[in-house]
Amino acid sequence: MSRSVASVTVAYNDAAGLQRQMDALIRQTQPLREIIVVDNASTDGTRALLAAKYPQVTVLHMAENLGVGGGFAAGLAYAALEKRHDWIWMFDQDSVPTDDALEALLEGCASPANVDGELGIVAALPIHPETGTCYEPLLWRDGYVKLSPDLLTRPIWFVDLVISSGCMVRRDVVEKIGLPRADLFMYFCDFESCLRARSHGYRIAVVTRAKFTHKMGNARKVWLPGYSGLWPDRAPACEYYISRNLTYAAWWLYPNRRTKRFAVRHLVRHAGGVLLFGSNKLACLGRMAQGFWDGRKASLGVRFRPS
Repeated sequence: MSRSVASVTVAYNDAAGLQRQMDALIRQTQPLREIIVVDNASTDGTRALLAAKYPQVTVLHMAENLGVGGGFAAGLAYAALEKRHDWIWMFDQDSVPTDDALEALLEGCASPANVDGELGIVAALPIHPETGTCYEPLLWRDGYVKLSPDLLTRPIWFVDLVISSGCMVRRDVVEKIGLPRADLFMYFCDFESCLRARSHGYRIAVVTRAKFTHKMGNARKVWLPGYSGLWPDRAPACEYYISRNLTYAAWWLYPNRRTKRFAVRHLVRHAGGVLLFGSNKLACLGRMAQGFWDGRKASLGVRFRPS
């Protein structure tokens, strides 16, 4: 029996980016059983675009912006729990997969390399479209650990953390671990779901041949003596959720000294990046401090909605 694969896209006010993605999903060499868009109360013509150009797409209209966490929770509840598709391929609105990405992911699911563990999530590689830089998935060892660059030469490798966009999750993983946490709103909700899946014994694989472009905010290349990389210039509200949700994870989900030290060091380094490269320095630093305070108090939910 062939596997039923559906895609779920969380969209908010980016009709142009969404159109590029819908065209790419329709072009997949391995056809999708259903294409689903969670419209997070867009006001830019997203609804009209989908109705006019993509009548075959299932659209779930949200009454308000539920963020990435709430949007994917709604999409997975429909695709996995109601429609019972075998695999659900998730996307942010600005992600565009190569035409053979789904075919490569499904081949990765069948690889003999996966027999030693229960594969629950399989992910494509996110590539920054302007620079070609790869956003590498991570290990979790009481904090983020980068992988060896030589892994990119392997066809399949196993990790602990992948971003939600571009990853494909099995239905029974959703049934066992539950939906993404809407109270995290945005940022770290994908990592939290990955850690939940890992705690239940599921493996997370990255298939090197499966690729998609992903902007990751308004990222640009930056340089310092001895360092070069991408800086994702985010809005102050985004910086709030990054700071709050990582702090919450360190103080409440994985509360030990090493994780707390990692969270503090990571946020201090990020604050340094804001000072050096950010376009809205004071506002971003203020939101980061507010997020750290709220994370320590486990004060979650929707505090700010980015414009």
